[in-house]
Amino acid sequence: MLFRIASAAFLGIDAYLVEVEVDVSAGLPQFVIVGLPDAAVRESKERVQAALKNCGYEGMPSKVVVNLAPANRRKEGSSFDLPIALGLLANLGVVPAEKLQDRLFMAELALDGRLKPSRGILSATVLARNKGFQGIVVARDNEKEACLVEDIAVHGLENLVQVVRLLREPEAVPPARHGLELPAASEDHDLDYKDVKGQAHAKRALEVASAGAHNLLMVGPPGAGKTMLARRLPTILPPLTFQEIIEATQIYSAAGLLQDQACLAARPFRAPHHTATDSAMIGGGFVPRPGEVSLAHHGVLFLDELPEFRRRVLDGLRQPVEDGRVTISRVWHSVTFPSRFMLVAAMNPCEEVLRGLAGAGVECSESQRRRYYSKISGPLLDRIDILVEVPAVRFHEVVGRAESESSEKIRARVIAARDRQLGRFRKKRIFANAQMGPREVKAHCKIDGEGERLLEAAVNSLGLSARGYDRILKVARTIADLAGEEEIRPAHLAEAIQYRMQDRN
Repeated sequence: MLFRIASAAFLGIDAYLVEVEVDVSAGLPQFVIVGLPDAAVRESKERVQAALKNCGYEGMPSKVVVNLAPANRRKEGSSFDLPIALGLLANLGVVPAEKLQDRLFMAELALDGRLKPSRGILSATVLARNKGFQGIVVARDNEKEACLVEDIAVHGLENLVQVVRLLREPEAVPPARHGLELPAASEDHDLDYKDVKGQAHAKRALEVASAGAHNLLMVGPPGAGKTMLARRLPTILPPLTFQEIIEATQIYSAAGLLQDQACLAARPFRAPHHTATDSAMIGGGFVPRPGEVSLAHHGVLFLDELPEFRRRVLDGLRQPVEDGRVTISRVWHSVTFPSRFMLVAAMNPCEEVLRGLAGAGVECSESQRRRYYSKISGPLLDRIDILVEVPAVRFHEVVGRAESESSEKIRARVIAARDRQLGRFRKKRIFANAQMGPREVKAHCKIDGEGERLLEAAVNSLGLSARGYDRILKVARTIADLAGEEEIRPAHLAEAIQYRMQDRN
């Protein structure tokens, strides 16, 4: 007999429907799984047979053929254990075959019949709802994650026996009732900007960048506090909106990085080492997985010692920084991952690097300076909204007792500015000023005559590109939002222009 059970597989972070066909017939003992399964899927037969036996379901048939349709797409993972087991139980008459059509099933089976969690449950639940299934059956540890999706019944069960009971007596096993409760992001940070001595200009630049999700580059000598400032950035970032939580959680769920969390509660902060490969940064693999740029979606990607990264890795950042997504192409398919992140980078000036190698009093020659800065391409620099110099901290600032402004106060201003932006773009999928397109810039970044003259002088003296011109307007819009003003004034433009000083070089 033939039984069909719905499950799901993944291409990128998106789930697609997989029909698990279980055919049972007489013949020589055989258990075959076809449909481009990987090693984990092929090993399902051992887990399924042991789980059924240990749960008391004897009398397994001799010949079993399992097909995972569509058969032209590679399947990976262990989440097909449960639907395969249910097909065999339907053949034994333990569960009614007609009940298998109403739900989507995803879970790994332990040898004693326990349901173990799988990755990508959030995307699979969205798929089940969109395809019109009444519900989805997952492991208990995946229950809260699946409950983030509305308008579908979620059953998070502990073992195979409970799944059988659900199919035989649906009214006896009610769906989960977690609603849409989201875990609150912890506000107890060990780091705080009040611990940073001096660097008022750099802290202001970080505040502006956080308020508008702008890309930022800090340049300064070793020990000036660049890394220290960046590490405290999560303490002033605004909370995730619900839509941002769903998008970021889908990525982490598909990558299997949610662990015990139901969803992401705080903005991601990713800080890869400078030895990271282009596949680790952008994403890749035979079956493409999200890289650091996607894991930082709606959060921060911090690159310390920027010139130490491979040139190829840095050039690969240009598309995701500009487009908010990255496409990875393989022979059989292409996968697009979202990657709308805030790029924060830090680097030492050429003189400081050479001085550290050759001793004090050494200055970079023009050729040495050109060689050092050429590691960072002009197109990538053009995509950075804010460049700020972080000078060495003076002695009187280190020993001074004046207390710096706390992260809590800065964060309050950042949240207020983000709330204005969310209200401005409430009918669009734009969450911050840095994500504005040409139409939004034209509509919301209008300047008066004095501002036009100021901007014209800046373009002529700095040689700004069209992209640089737009980015100045976006940063000025954010500065105006921080000031609580609807119009962009010349003072806002002047502050935004000073953050583009890298174009002078």
